[in-house]
Amino acid sequence: MTTATLAFDHVHVIAKDPDAAAGWYVDKLGGKLVKSAMTHGAPQIYLSFGGAMIIVRGQRPGETAKDKANLEWGADHFGFQVKGDFDGFCAGLKAKGVAFSMEPTDINPTTRIAFVDAPDGVSVELLSRKEQP
Repeated sequence: MTTATLAFDHVHVIAKDPDAAAGWYVDKLGGKLVKSAMTHGAPQIYLSFGGAMIIVRGQRPGETAKDKANLEWGADHFGFQVKGDFDGFCAGLKAKGVAFSMEPTDINPTTRIAFVDAPDGVSVELLSRKEQP
């Protein structure tokens, strides 16, 4: 039996306008630009959020992307845990013009969540978990 373990590394997002999408993640959510490169004929932009990354890339030659119309199988969203003042963080996003598909809501006694609309139909969950005694 192996002793290997997993650690989360990245989310890969395909964007119509990779520079604009990467700029949104930097400006609105505070990501840090790590590097930008051409990979397989398309721009690929690496953004750091603590120990995890969002990699934003453009359409590669020969690919045909389509707009999301409805719920699809596969990944629905990804989430960021907000440390500190959750409601203040959300208010700051609203002040920056970020659209919320779900306003900050207590989903149980220890967890508060919200969903924001990122570029290219991506849904981002924000969550805050209270310490349990």
